[in-house]
Amino acid sequence: MDDRIVEFVQALRGAGVRVSLAESTDGMRAIEVMGIQDRDTFKAALRTTLVKDHADVSIFEQLFPMFFNIGTPPTQSAQGDGSELSEQEQQQLDQAMQQMMQQLSEKLRELVQRLMSGQGLTREELEQMAQQAGMQRLQSASPQTRRYVQSHMERQLGLQQLEQLLQQLEQALQQQGMSGEGRKQVREIAEGNAEAMEQQIEQFIGQGLAKQLAEQMKRDPIHDLANRPLDQLSAREIEQLRDEVRRMAARLRTRAALRNRRHRSGALDAKATVRGAQRYGGVPIELKFRRKRLKPKLAVICDISTSMRPHATFMLTLMYELQDVLAHSHSYAFIDTMHDITQDFTGQRPQVAIEGVLRRIPPGYYSTDLGASLAAFCREHLSTIDRRTTVIVLGDGRNNYNDPRIDCVDTIKRHARRVLWFTPEHERMWGTGDSDMRRYAPKMDAVHYVATLQQLADAIDHLLTGK
Repeated sequence: MDDRIVEFVQALRGAGVRVSLAESTDGMRAIEVMGIQDRDTFKAALRTTLVKDHADVSIFEQLFPMFFNIGTPPTQSAQGDGSELSEQEQQQLDQAMQQMMQQLSEKLRELVQRLMSGQGLTREELEQMAQQAGMQRLQSASPQTRRYVQSHMERQLGLQQLEQLLQQLEQALQQQGMSGEGRKQVREIAEGNAEAMEQQIEQFIGQGLAKQLAEQMKRDPIHDLANRPLDQLSAREIEQLRDEVRRMAARLRTRAALRNRRHRSGALDAKATVRGAQRYGGVPIELKFRRKRLKPKLAVICDISTSMRPHATFMLTLMYELQDVLAHSHSYAFIDTMHDITQDFTGQRPQVAIEGVLRRIPPGYYSTDLGASLAAFCREHLSTIDRRTTVIVLGDGRNNYNDPRIDCVDTIKRHARRVLWFTPEHERMWGTGDSDMRRYAPKMDAVHYVATLQQLADAIDHLLTGK
């Protein structure tokens, strides 16, 4: 069971649910205390310890039955000693089946025999049908995928012809003289066994796809995408990376929280220690420490011109997934002037807010004016910057040969704690064409090259952990 829970946690992470090592350990401990006998209690214990965000509950509900619906559904035989049919009815059923079998294909004859005997599907049979349905090649555990594989496997058995077969059997039973009550009982047994086979197929598919999902998480299939330049990704590949942003944010949040705990006490405060000890006459001494404010205040200024939109989207998403480790943050977007987009993220998930911002501020043709945007920031938003604020500018430093307004950068630096620049362009491209990065870079406290999502996450990690 421990191995299955570990695979379940990996599948949750693969689906974008943030589950830390400590939380997975809490889940194991909860199961030790609550036990596994009661399925509802077992499920509630895992959901309580592993799921923090209400939006992730649906993912938990989707994956849970794939891992923990264990056991073969019960079946009932219409033949032999265990049957509720009388001896005469069993003889009538045998004769009707012999009569009916002559008209059926081999596949349907086997299905009718299973329905009457209550014989379930073996593991080998399920694996063979799943292979023919192409389940091993599928990369998704969505309900649509499961329904597709299940319908394909049921067609291999002939279950789509169940009603037609039951009507034929009922007619043959009537010809053999079986009573209406007996025919009804045979139908109920056949339908119950068919439903049990469908459940068996559904469980097999769910567990198989869930295991594939857990294996995909181990292999980290989007690792290559996260390390490829964002401007070289297709729209579909960018969409694939959206869940990775949440996983990266979870890792960054954990690292920042650990550092916060390690440094919570700060340095020894000798003066406060002496003052506190005076009321005891100097004995005992209670050590006092300076409390450090580790949560940074941020102001993020993003270039959302056409070439920078993927980078800005991921930058803003990461920042707003990390709100609980930030003291305060403001967000701004520019093409030819500065827009305060902080309120767009109030009450909305980051992706929804970002899509609204991009629709409201459409790109133009060679319309980028970074200098004018910095000037607008200094006129209208400088009051949001103080000595605790780190300002991050995300952009390529290209200005369409307009005035770069270096004086505005100096003004921002005087008000801020530090100013960082995140750029997707390599240093060898600085100063080429309309690039003003050679003029901006010396003014920065640090410049980070962030062509890929992984580099962007590393730069934010550098910021949060103070490395």
